[in-house]
Amino acid sequence: MPEGDTIYRTARALQKAIGGKVVTGFDTGLAKLARVNDDAPLVGRVVEKVESRGKWCLIFFSSDLILVTHMLMSGSWHLYRAGEKWWMGRDRMRVVIRTAEWEAVGFNIPVAEFHTAGSLERSSQVPKLGPDILSDEFTVEGGVARLAAFGRENPEAEIAVVLLNQRVLAGLGNVYKSEVAFAAGVNPFRAMRTITPREMEVMVEVSQRYMKANVVDGAGDGIVTYSGNRRTTHSSNREERLWVYGRQGQECRRCGATVMMRKQGVQARSTYWCPECQPWVGMGETAAPVGRAMVVRRGKIGC
Repeated sequence: MPEGDTIYRTARALQKAIGGKVVTGFDTGLAKLARVNDDAPLVGRVVEKVESRGKWCLIFFSSDLILVTHMLMSGSWHLYRAGEKWWMGRDRMRVVIRTAEWEAVGFNIPVAEFHTAGSLERSSQVPKLGPDILSDEFTVEGGVARLAAFGRENPEAEIAVVLLNQRVLAGLGNVYKSEVAFAAGVNPFRAMRTITPREMEVMVEVSQRYMKANVVDGAGDGIVTYSGNRRTTHSSNREERLWVYGRQGQECRRCGATVMMRKQGVQARSTYWCPECQPWVGMGETAAPVGRAMVVRRGKIGC
């Protein structure tokens, strides 16, 4: 499923392939994009830059035109050399941007819109995003401030649901949500009022570290479109790449307890956690210091 790291790699690959190049052809299966192209053709424009913002991919063309896409669960961008056979059928094509050497093809993209700089600010979800965890400007301090501010206004909100809220922090998806909470030893169903400043700091720091580790480009100037399965553990074994996500009923890699899963939030997203490593903290209870394996008891903390 595309999360912020996937979109970051996608934007980087598109930038390397078509950034700075003249558009020689454009095709789309979406009527609203076709109408814009009919009125203001893309052919002849220059792809000025491609960038990611959270889970959104933005392609900037000359003369103030921006293609904004969101993959949701099914969409993807592919790159092909001119004339190369596509891996998917044309019926799944939503957008094609051609240059002299490359074809950038968007398959199964559910959200695709053209904007000007002005309309992007007025009427899209992009300006409402929280700080992008993978941006050069992102800081742990700034991320903690966003979490804390949201927590003050929404004290009963569950932390894992908040981690998915793109208006708080942009880029985290369902996999990272569970993995980050586990790494911080935080039960994903805890209310924001129980989350300590130190726990927020650890979750933000881990979010940035995990995501940056999954966008490392070791190919120099080459075009990297995929870098393997998402990984949060240090294991080189692809079967041991995640701590808890997708591991319901299996042993926790740290303590041996049984990993659990429960649907969470209005979208009923699957949340995975270890009940021993991520103890419950509720009304009248105190959070254990981060980094120590402790048992939370009513009114006190014991080893």
